[in-house]
Amino acid sequence: MNAQPQALALDDVRIAPAGRVVLTGASLSLAFGEVLVLAGRNGAGKTTLLRIATGLLAPDVGQVLLEGRPLAAHARREVARSLALVAQDSSVPFPFTVEEIVLLGRAPHLRGFGFESREDRRIAGACMERLGIGALAQRSILELSGGERQLAMIARALAQTPRILLLDEPVAHLDLAHRLALEELLRALAHEGKAVLLVSHDLAGAARVADRIALLAGGRIVACGAAREVLHADLMREVFGVDALLVETSEGPVVVPRRAG
Repeated sequence: MNAQPQALALDDVRIAPAGRVVLTGASLSLAFGEVLVLAGRNGAGKTTLLRIATGLLAPDVGQVLLEGRPLAAHARREVARSLALVAQDSSVPFPFTVEEIVLLGRAPHLRGFGFESREDRRIAGACMERLGIGALAQRSILELSGGERQLAMIARALAQTPRILLLDEPVAHLDLAHRLALEELLRALAHEGKAVLLVSHDLAGAARVADRIALLAGGRIVACGAAREVLHADLMREVFGVDALLVETSEGPVVVPRRAG
């Protein structure tokens, strides 16, 4: 039996927009059924890597494989049906309702005149309920808190019914209860066979949710493995420039940092 291809793979990706070197040879793979967390300093290139993974940016060197085929070989609608991105900044300038925002996730699946079907609305409703925002369906997106808006954007991504989900700092605006609920959701999605890649500065949360953590520094992935393999003092100093005490818990190591030197 042939092995299932990786969900997503970046092979020796390099990019230097406007002459500023961001990625110098980053390689990373994401498997179906896995939650992979990408961490690194601000400005390390994490968002750039996600944008390359979705085809929003083209690397100067290297390639991206989507389910074993070059990303460029896939039609854009095919990519949108396979892969969904929740961006770090998802501002919406118009007073769409939450339901209308989530229904935008069904766009890659629309046929004919492009009107949503009863099934599209059922899927959107189920995604809102799964994120705990069903009661907000008819509220304007402009009336919501930052955390509620973020949950709406995640629901929109789920409404695409993607096999691969990429999230850029998804917990940035969420309170602790919603962070934990989102972690449970991401684990559930992986259990359902989806591939999940998220950028996060929350190393404690990463240790709870991730199958693997990839650390990005100097334009490349310097380590990738289970939390206990990569969240140690030497790598914390190399990647984040901090000394750190690693405290072992039943859910994995917790990083207690202090400034180096």
